[in-house]
Amino acid sequence: MEGVTSVWYRSAHQKWFGGVERYYTPFLSPTQDHVFPKRELREIEPSGNQGVPLVPQLLTRRGEDFLWAAKTLADMGYGEVNLNLGCPSGTVTAKRKGAGFLAVPQELEQFLEEVFSQCPIEISIKTRLGISDPEEFWPILELYNRYPVKELIIHPRVQKDQYKNRPRREVFAAAAARSKAPVCYNGDLYTVAAVEEFQKEYPGVERVMLGRGLIGDPALARKLTGGPAASRDELMGFLSEVFDCYTQGFGSRHSAMLRMKELWCYLICLFRDGAKYGKAIRKAKDPAEYETRVAAVFRELELLDDLEPDW
Repeated sequence: MEGVTSVWYRSAHQKWFGGVERYYTPFLSPTQDHVFPKRELREIEPSGNQGVPLVPQLLTRRGEDFLWAAKTLADMGYGEVNLNLGCPSGTVTAKRKGAGFLAVPQELEQFLEEVFSQCPIEISIKTRLGISDPEEFWPILELYNRYPVKELIIHPRVQKDQYKNRPRREVFAAAAARSKAPVCYNGDLYTVAAVEEFQKEYPGVERVMLGRGLIGDPALARKLTGGPAASRDELMGFLSEVFDCYTQGFGSRHSAMLRMKELWCYLICLFRDGAKYGKAIRKAKDPAEYETRVAAVFRELELLDDLEPDW
């Protein structure tokens, strides 16, 4: 998740909680300059991701730029790259990137023909159903089926939904039946019970992607493999390590605090009646005030076994 997770977050999560089969980078945006900026290079450098199963994700509409990035990643030792056709952000889709690329199917077809014919590593795709109507997805799926897509990750909302409204699982089920590629489900799975219910409803789908649910409950993937819920001490240690890594990486405790505030937008839902405390954390003006308010959360609130999201 762009702006929330990072190489430091992933490494700490793998160390403290684990349970994740593969992590995805926040999207990388290759340009015609064909140089990864320092911030993006930091995300993919193998030395910073040791022991972390990682798939880089690319956001672009230019085949030439995608292929340059894929070749560079292959040289780094990666065997797969993920194409982001799912980001619903207006600043992204206005450029016909992310989910916005779905609005120009002829251009998307040319792009896919180019990259699948020349890419040196496998390509997976994360997609939405379309721009405004889920019926837009059927010709898009026919297009995907022409190519050797390693995995098709479907978030069954349209771009206009953003993250509102109910995921259209009935459309997902029909898509899973028609897809030639292995399918992964993404969308509003926040608890073990929700994932287990999904698995009962769709027993043929073997993969799920966890986004906000895993950020809000870092132990979610571990619990799905039979492990325990997060303890208070674990969460405190994990967050302290992430904060320290952000501080070192950004060279500023204030900048690190701003990133931690974003994490707490999700994490606070793991504490009973935490809304007031979450608001106080967001209003913290300096790192000392931030740490004082985080300490109050751990001291005064009940830690839940499962998320109770209000997103």
